[in-house]
Amino acid sequence: MIRAEILGTGGYVPARVVPNAHFDYLVDDADQWIHSRTGIRERRFAAAEESTSDLATNAALLALENGDVDPLEIDCIIVATSTPDMILPATACMVQKNIGAARAFAFDMNAVCSSFIYATEVADNLIRSGKYRKVLLIGADTYSKILDMDDKTTAPLFGDGAGALILGAGLSGKGILHTVMQSDGNGWELIQVPSSGSRKPVSAESIAAKENTFKMAGKSVFSFATDVIPRIISDLAERGGVKPEEIDHIIPHQANVRIIDFISRKTGIPKEKFLLNLDRYGNTAAGSVGLALDENRRNGVIKPGELVLMMGFGGGLSWGGVLLRA
Repeated sequence: MIRAEILGTGGYVPARVVPNAHFDYLVDDADQWIHSRTGIRERRFAAAEESTSDLATNAALLALENGDVDPLEIDCIIVATSTPDMILPATACMVQKNIGAARAFAFDMNAVCSSFIYATEVADNLIRSGKYRKVLLIGADTYSKILDMDDKTTAPLFGDGAGALILGAGLSGKGILHTVMQSDGNGWELIQVPSSGSRKPVSAESIAAKENTFKMAGKSVFSFATDVIPRIISDLAERGGVKPEEIDHIIPHQANVRIIDFISRKTGIPKEKFLLNLDRYGNTAAGSVGLALDENRRNGVIKPGELVLMMGFGGGLSWGGVLLRA
């Protein structure tokens, strides 16, 4: 059976480090206030001239180098993002130009913070079809560009970053084993940028009302995440014919350490198995899972042959998971 195997990974974050103290204008002792509620100590913000395609390009180049893959071997490029450079054209086409992948077709996809996981599902199926050999997928977001910096409930949560993954056709038995993907449109209003498209085009009035910035119903999203994550773990373990405790590593969407603490207690899976970097990067949206995957492959935490579960959840509402053999 053809499987999508990991050929290379890459991760990139902007140079600018933004510590919690940056938000002292919003709340007294912001470092303690933010860290105690989220586990975040700092995050990275893109420079004024940096865009999502810039972050995605850097992550892609690192993945190509890591996998020793020629850009001309790439058949498809998927950029998973909810903060594209612009509404059109696709950010993926900009990345294609930047990395010289002239033979690839390129497109964007948006499942908000689940985007990287959704893109992995699409790439896996493209490869399993036998029609495509190598797919580059990149989760990348620059939420610093869409945040309301006067909203203490959302502004401190997010950072900018990109994670890239190259999947290739193989027969070794490693790679993507099983996936689960779901959506619930009944919850679409919980995470949104109200004035950002055809429903309510950006106008002077919507900008004045800050409707062109990110909005989230935090408590409802917390309840949603703590409900679906245990189901992702149990569903994938069942499909893989393993017990949850036999999974070596879990890479969750890096949203809030309180969510991870809750899931660890609820499932009985030790917190040490959850690979986290949100203390340094915050919630990098579609970039978070790919960043953590790359970081832990490069530092040797994830070893060849180990069983890894990646998961994402976010606006839409959307959620999903991937079980893979490293």
